[in-house]
Amino acid sequence: MTGSTDGFPHDSPRGFPHGSMRGFPHGGAIRTMGALTAGTLVAVTAYTVALGGDGRLWFGWVVLGLLTLAMAVTQS
Repeated sequence: MTGSTDGFPHDSPRGFPHGSMRGFPHGGAIRTMGALTAGTLVAVTAYTVALGGDGRLWFGWVVLGLLTLAMAVTQS
């Protein structure tokens, strides 16, 4: 559809600049992992402030952060 008047190129999904998702099929998964990692950091911090520190929670968060980092590095 080249004669469209809505201003969006129809060979790329709406909301993404043209070609931004090409060759990067797991971009949404990495963003989800990043959001999960950040949310978990907030939760672990709140737990530590409210009830005291627990080394296992922080260890788990570090592992999750390293997995997220590894995913981002290997996909780029």
